[in-house]
Amino acid sequence: MDANIIELIGYLAAFLTTISFIPQVWQVWKTKSVKDISLLMYSLFFIGILLWFTYGVCIGNWPIIFANAITGTLAAIVLVFKIKYG
Repeated sequence: MDANIIELIGYLAAFLTTISFIPQVWQVWKTKSVKDISLLMYSLFFIGILLWFTYGVCIGNWPIIFANAITGTLAAIVLVFKIKYG
């Protein structure tokens, strides 16, 4: 498969998985309700995202770096709201 196609697939995957968190962040931000959100799940997820980000930096893979930097930020917002309002 062409390297450009592979790169495009990586960026598309990064984009879609990243924007999938926007509705959750928006809902939490708007309602300040986090009662149905698992602190453990988001904590483990956030740590995993940090590790994926670190891995991406180590291998110089921009789709991994890009996706996990943004997803980590969105997950951190939900975690902050969970800790503050949960």
